[in-house]
Amino acid sequence: MRILLFTGKGGVGKSTLAAATACASAAAGHRTLVLSTDAAHSLADALDVPATSEPSEAATNLWVQHVDAQQRFERSWADIQGYLLSVLDVAGVDPVAAEELTVIPGAEEVLALLEVRAQARSGEWDVLVVDCAPTAETLRLLALPEALGWYMTRVLPVERRVVKALKPVLTRAAGVPMPEDSVFDAIERLHADLDDVRAVLAGPETSVRLVLTPESVVLAEARRAYTFLTLFGYRVDTAIVNRVFPEGGADAWRRSWVAAQARHLEDAADSFAGLELHTSVYRAVEPVGRDELLDLAASVYDDVDPIAPGASVPAMSVSTTSAGLVLSLPLPLAAQDDVGLVRKGDELIVSVASYRRLVTLPTGLARHRVAGARVRDGQLQVRFTAAAELPEEVS
Repeated sequence: MRILLFTGKGGVGKSTLAAATACASAAAGHRTLVLSTDAAHSLADALDVPATSEPSEAATNLWVQHVDAQQRFERSWADIQGYLLSVLDVAGVDPVAAEELTVIPGAEEVLALLEVRAQARSGEWDVLVVDCAPTAETLRLLALPEALGWYMTRVLPVERRVVKALKPVLTRAAGVPMPEDSVFDAIERLHADLDDVRAVLAGPETSVRLVLTPESVVLAEARRAYTFLTLFGYRVDTAIVNRVFPEGGADAWRRSWVAAQARHLEDAADSFAGLELHTSVYRAVEPVGRDELLDLAASVYDDVDPIAPGASVPAMSVSTTSAGLVLSLPLPLAAQDDVGLVRKGDELIVSVASYRRLVTLPTGLARHRVAGARVRDGQLQVRFTAAAELPEEVS
């Protein structure tokens, strides 16, 4: 199965390009589902079909779905929300206010990822095209499974044992109900599901495609997204520059735009060197409906198979050099001053701007100490040397 994730700054046309790619995939004979996790739900508008919360056939071999995040939220969050409501009831909080307080901001978007995973595991589709939320929301969502995994393996088991042992005392002392096993079970199920989301979306069959327009602000955000997505192990293989003004025309206004966009296109080619880079000309009319979208896909991909995986940066690797073992983690476009590195036990904490990833060291490296690190040629290179004892923390 092939999975394509489309993301980009809001308003750059990612929904339209996701729909166009899905139409091209279906036309090639692949059973294709194009699915939106974006709350704006522009996907059905681009296809000119009704929006539905379950896959509905839009054309031969093509199905479309807008995820009903509320429905998924109610299924996955019910036990946890029930416990929180009981606590707030004891505290005297108004039931209507309590209902609002137990809905975590952003939770619906997170749980929409579970529908992506369910469809990917269903075996119904040859190709799954996902119209993701705008870049910032997508980055937060894709970072969540790993962050939640740290909590689940280190904190939750301790909390569960403490609550189980002290539940009668805590209930009497605190005057509020302590969580039942069903609450912890629900959290663990949610973690297992999100962990499988990461396995699906970081797998070899999945690619991320960045959509941008030839503008300095949009290009800067796309560059950051490329770095952060790679930091978390997601495979970016294509960048599509949308709404490029065609050359020609005598008026000064258009000439100035063509010249400005030409400079940004050169910057994009440098920024995404090694990836597939496609452009889409600003069209005279908005591409709406299957025929228009097929025409758009043909102009964007030309003779390239629209669902074929493109080139991407190599995955994390370990190599042996004369100076010792070197762990290489790809961080395209990151400068050395942007990257922070801390070692704690058998983990490396790598941070770029406000994003942080915990990298569990392979067994062979966990017995060694960090001797140095640098960012070079789009990679964080961490050098290890043998040591009798491992320091508690190295930064």
